[in-house]
Amino acid sequence: MNPDSVVELLISRSLMDEGLRDVCLSGAYETGRDIGVILEEQGVIKRAQLLQLVANDIGGQYYDLDGFSPAEHLLAVIPAGQAKLYQAVPIQFSDEGLEVALANPLDPQNLEELSFSLNQNIIPAVAASEQITEIIDRCYYGKGKEAEGEGESDVMASLRAEVANLGKEDLEGEDNAAPIIRYVDLVLYQAIKEKASDIHFEPFESDFKIRYRVDGALYEMAPPPPHLKDAITSRVKVMSGLNIAETRLPQDGRITKDIKGQTVDMRVSTLPTAFGESVVLRVLDRSNANLDLPALHLPENIYEYIEETIEKPNGIFICTGPTGAGKTTTLYACLRRVNTEDSKLLTAEDPVEYEVDGIMQVPIQENIGLTFQKTLKAFLRQDPDRILVGEMRDLETAQIAIQASLTGHLVFSTLHTNDAPGAVTRLIDMGCEPFLVAASLEGVLAQRLLRKICPDCKTGYQATSMVLEQLDLDRADIGDREFFTGTGCDSCNDTGYKGRQGLFELLDMNEPVRELITQKASSVELMKKARELGMTTLREDGLRNIFSGVTTIEEVLKYT
Repeated sequence: MNPDSVVELLISRSLMDEGLRDVCLSGAYETGRDIGVILEEQGVIKRAQLLQLVANDIGGQYYDLDGFSPAEHLLAVIPAGQAKLYQAVPIQFSDEGLEVALANPLDPQNLEELSFSLNQNIIPAVAASEQITEIIDRCYYGKGKEAEGEGESDVMASLRAEVANLGKEDLEGEDNAAPIIRYVDLVLYQAIKEKASDIHFEPFESDFKIRYRVDGALYEMAPPPPHLKDAITSRVKVMSGLNIAETRLPQDGRITKDIKGQTVDMRVSTLPTAFGESVVLRVLDRSNANLDLPALHLPENIYEYIEETIEKPNGIFICTGPTGAGKTTTLYACLRRVNTEDSKLLTAEDPVEYEVDGIMQVPIQENIGLTFQKTLKAFLRQDPDRILVGEMRDLETAQIAIQASLTGHLVFSTLHTNDAPGAVTRLIDMGCEPFLVAASLEGVLAQRLLRKICPDCKTGYQATSMVLEQLDLDRADIGDREFFTGTGCDSCNDTGYKGRQGLFELLDMNEPVRELITQKASSVELMKKARELGMTTLREDGLRNIFSGVTTIEEVLKYT
């Protein structure tokens, strides 16, 4: 069940103290455990009592489904893909409709979509999520949990064959919308199951590609028939609340779905192209909003520096790097550390990526005049302690951020530069006065995200002299050290990589560096001085990760 909905239900019934809200939600989102189990451990309510309470709230029944097997005619009503996507098990037919046990019965959107796609009146019931998962694995796939991936591909293949038989004239009828709905839902489910960060729907002249990005690399799904591109695009736009009649202009929207009891937010962007609208969904993992600084695996010296910096009463802390480098995740981890009752936090973002309790978050909407500049000016009249500016895009935004820092506020922000010293010269190039930059800036953290070697197929090898030369190393530098790579296995989809790790470069704003900034020194001079004072560059941090067996030489060369 969705943790937020369960907690709000208990608080509304005065069965739970608000002080336990963050503890329980953090436990659910960070560990992925069932919220009912966590609430029972905290002594709030027993799990069986919680399920009965939810059943009473929705006006349905609570079932103990241990050992239950739905009849064959019931299994035929809900296809395997729908059962897995919505975590739904058919119980029985009644005069009112089909009674279905749902792992997340508090989400009305799931109920509506399931009812529409099955063309049935659904009567929701409640059961333990692990019982529902076990029944789906046993009754639909027959081999238990280990067959999950194999069964999913079969479901996708059969559903793709079903939609392939729909002609353009068929798609005009509402009755034929159900297969498209099921197909799009299953594409999203499959991509999220693979831990994709982005899902791409791409129209071309003779085909329609669906690709998803996992650990920074793009993988292609088996494509649907090209004539379905408009129907699939329209379905995604309907889900995200966009205008399906407008195909000539870019649009931005948002989808919130409940998948296997976890709430998943997706930011949607459409782009008109020569052959139709390209749609990209950015998957926003809510667990990232609950990340704490230790979870970022920062080098010890950088971790201690950031902990000290974010507690300062004023100044600017900048996180820099290319798109997708994890800057927002790092800044949210910093905000979460200082998100206390005695601190007022405001953020200006385009758009708001993660919703965090206790922080006032403002989405920038330039189409109506709500710009970073106007928002920041308003922030200064809201008595904040700490401010997050999504990005310093222009001189006016940077100047207001500097003004805010000099008047007693701690400002977090991002910039797009290749390294940490480059952020300083970028601010000066924008038109900021060097002495103000030197006075207000507290630190710059440059970062990259690169793929980690899969632990299940990790293999050692000896690097060639040519590879060592690319890393500016010679044989004497490495001695008998072994390098590692992934050979590819089922666990990592034969890529050799699984998960990602950050590379970090911290520019500490000490007095020698401030003097150079005041003298308008170049980024090369700043880099030289910072290295003299002990700064570790991105390349050097990459070498540390290579030697410790975390990542490969190819990944470090690619990103540094």
